[in-house]
Amino acid sequence: MTNLLEVKDVYAGYIKDLNILQGINFCIQPGELITVIGPNGAGKSTLAKTIFGLLTPNQGEIIFKDRNIAGLKSNEIVKLGMCYVPQRANVFATLTVEENLEMGAYTLSGSCKKQKEMVYTMFPKLKERFRQKAGTLSGGERQMLAMGKALMLDPDLLLLDEPSAALSPILVNDVFEQIKAINATGKAIVLVEQNAKKALMMADRGYVLESGKDAIEGKGSDLLDNPLVGELYLGTRHE
Repeated sequence: MTNLLEVKDVYAGYIKDLNILQGINFCIQPGELITVIGPNGAGKSTLAKTIFGLLTPNQGEIIFKDRNIAGLKSNEIVKLGMCYVPQRANVFATLTVEENLEMGAYTLSGSCKKQKEMVYTMFPKLKERFRQKAGTLSGGERQMLAMGKALMLDPDLLLLDEPSAALSPILVNDVFEQIKAINATGKAIVLVEQNAKKALMMADRGYVLESGKDAIEGKGSDLLDNPLVGELYLGTRHE
């Protein structure tokens, strides 16, 4: 199967000549759920931002739908069928739930009623709170709204950056169930996540980043059983 996205030998960072990503290679096929894990500072969020055009690679290629998008702006990448949900500042706090969804559909011409109904079907809690200001929602509800806002454009690929950050265990479970439900509709998902065990449990494949490099790659289940991955990133020990 042809890759939906392929990252080829990418170097990137926030300061010129100081690369956080050190030759990353990465790919995802249509409909796959890929998890990216690793310690703080490994380059996980930097990878997501680079793929989405928030950072320009200093070297390498990012191929999306057979087109090199390295150097394209985020608004151009969105039009190609990719959306990104950042860890923070991912909703408009002073706007209602419905207004946030409408903002997510800003590039569409005409009515977005059909898209809103699709999101409300997937996230019933958002429909209950459609007139509520986003800033008054719980952490889990804000994450659902952020994902729903991204889904308004019906993307082929969704990049999720630390969706479980700062959530209670119950809310983490809710958000992960919603991510699985989104993936079940056929959308490819790149999940950058600190909650490595839960993320790998539902991933088709996973990548372990270390010092800006793709250190280990494999099926999610294989990485869960990998002694090195378990000891370094999952908090387990193997005798």
